[in-house]
Amino acid sequence: MDTEKSLFSETQKFNQWWLWVVLIGFCAYFLLGAYKQLFQGIAFGDNPMSNQGLMITSVLFTGIVLLFINLKLETHIKSKGIYVRFFPFHFQFKFYSFDTLEKSYVRKYSPLWEYGGWGLRYGMFGKGKAFNVSGNQGLQLEFKDGSKLLIGTQKPTEIANVLTLLGKS
Repeated sequence: MDTEKSLFSETQKFNQWWLWVVLIGFCAYFLLGAYKQLFQGIAFGDNPMSNQGLMITSVLFTGIVLLFINLKLETHIKSKGIYVRFFPFHFQFKFYSFDTLEKSYVRKYSPLWEYGGWGLRYGMFGKGKAFNVSGNQGLQLEFKDGSKLLIGTQKPTEIANVLTLLGKS
């Protein structure tokens, strides 16, 4: 990303309490089961999984929790365009120049109906791609080539103000 000062900056993470209860609950359940079965010799459940299967499942759920801990959506708007990175899927920022855009505006959307949920998503019926972590507000980018990208935001008013300031809304 270039050294020009950001006019808008936002970092979002998956902070939904219910998501963490589910993820940590499953992870703890399998880690406890692995500990009991592998180190205490107590079969985990009425029809216990093999030791290897229990280890693989425990490692898998631990990996998923670690992935969600590290997931973050970063958005920066500068005078030349928009920088976005959904770490760890994007190690570098993706740059979208205002010159390539037909339109850019903030809009309300339905994450489930339009994109099938949150994360890195591909919309149905020509909606394009979406990068989002929560909520139902986003920066809609419509490119001159007809493609679309929606970037979720928790700061829709700030983005709208910056787009107006830049004459890009």
